[in-house]
Amino acid sequence: MGFSLKLQYCLVSVMVLLPAVCYSQDYFVKSRATYYGSPDCLGTPSGACGFGEYGRSVNDANVAGVSRLYKNGTGCGACYQVRCTNPQICADNGVNIVVTDYGEGDNTDFILSPRAYARMARPDTGAHLFAYGVVDVEYQRIPCQYSGYKTQVKVHEHSKYPNYLAIVVLYQAGKSEILSVDIWQEDCKEWIGMRRAYGAVFDMANPPSGDISLRFQVRGSAGLTWVQAPNVIPKYWKAGVAYETDIQLY
Repeated sequence: MGFSLKLQYCLVSVMVLLPAVCYSQDYFVKSRATYYGSPDCLGTPSGACGFGEYGRSVNDANVAGVSRLYKNGTGCGACYQVRCTNPQICADNGVNIVVTDYGEGDNTDFILSPRAYARMARPDTGAHLFAYGVVDVEYQRIPCQYSGYKTQVKVHEHSKYPNYLAIVVLYQAGKSEILSVDIWQEDCKEWIGMRRAYGAVFDMANPPSGDISLRFQVRGSAGLTWVQAPNVIPKYWKAGVAYETDIQLY
């Protein structure tokens, strides 16, 4: 992610409360934001969340890398409303972004795609906003909405049939966070946990043969729940293919 990728990879009561605060956040938090270089103003397909091309173009390329909000990958796919605070050049509503990457800047919470950064500006003030480089912003967590799309489970391109399976969830709606993923082991009649490889990517060596059922531990509006996706991945799965599910995340 431009210069951000070069930088990437107090209390006890506050630390305990932070996950709940970040999830249930219905108010604006003050912070700072910047942007990264991109020849086409879109996102990057090599983001730390592991989304690939989806991370480049999802949400009309209004995407961002985050640092504190990354949460070891749990924050991947989250949506935020981000608006800069200079009333002379900043639009009232700012921009709604999807987290697709990790990145650290100059005391910033967001490193935005150029397209997302530009959409914080009022008409004809984009050049002034870019001239600042880093701007004061305020942000809040919002539900992700993907009209016309169901939640998908994509077999990651690094998967190798049939001995290594890696997956990533796409079009994750609502304010949900996927904490863990289990895979059903039919011969043992039990759920086996997949490893969070990095970002939003979960993997397993020697996965079960046959159709694959998954379950997701989700933190959302209903609290901490398990959501099952029976037979979501076919027996002869292919790397790079995304499979639709019927699961609902809120």
